[in-house]
Amino acid sequence: MRSSWHVFWREFRRSFHTTGAVAPSSAALARALCHHLPEPPAEPAPAPSGTPRRVLEVGPGTGAVTRHILARLGPEDRLDLVEINPQFVQFLQRRFEQDTQFAPYRQQVHLHQGSVLEWNPPQRYDVVISGLPLNNFQPEQVQQFLDHFAHLAGEQGVVSFFQYVAVRRLRQHLGLSPGTRRRLRGITEVLDRCFGQYEFRRQLVLRNLPPAWVHHLRFREPAEE
Repeated sequence: MRSSWHVFWREFRRSFHTTGAVAPSSAALARALCHHLPEPPAEPAPAPSGTPRRVLEVGPGTGAVTRHILARLGPEDRLDLVEINPQFVQFLQRRFEQDTQFAPYRQQVHLHQGSVLEWNPPQRYDVVISGLPLNNFQPEQVQQFLDHFAHLAGEQGVVSFFQYVAVRRLRQHLGLSPGTRRRLRGITEVLDRCFGQYEFRRQLVLRNLPPAWVHHLRFREPAEE
């Protein structure tokens, strides 16, 4: 099986719009995104409803964050993966067949190819973790993603995602077209409005290429931690 780096760089060159990242997420970034899942070997915490937890990862790519999520799953927990890139889906399928860190969990995981905007299971999630490159979309699309994440999260569900530090602001001053600058300003406005209403935790991860902010949101009942 080809390495995750090889597959990632191939897809980065071929489909940057949906890949977005310049490198797979580091272990430090993955741990921050998994903040609301207990670290191994801690005992799995029950979901707010007292039932096994439901976890969704959006845009898992080659599985850099997925590996850390799996290590935190309890025996009755379920993980859904939604990935739009068919090459990443095939790579993940092979990992669940051949990779000793993935294969033990394959009965607890459902891998779906397609857009998360078309993913609408009957049950909500306790934790939603997204790796979508929001800076690559139009502001109205970013709002659609956030609204859909809010729909997918349960009453106490947490949504966690990351942004690279200052990348959007830097791109606004690099001689880009007026249309691109307007798009990036629009994304900033959408995200800042969302953070003001729903963000309850933010983590700076320096050990990543490039460094990143991880945002944790609770859409139903904003709370202090």
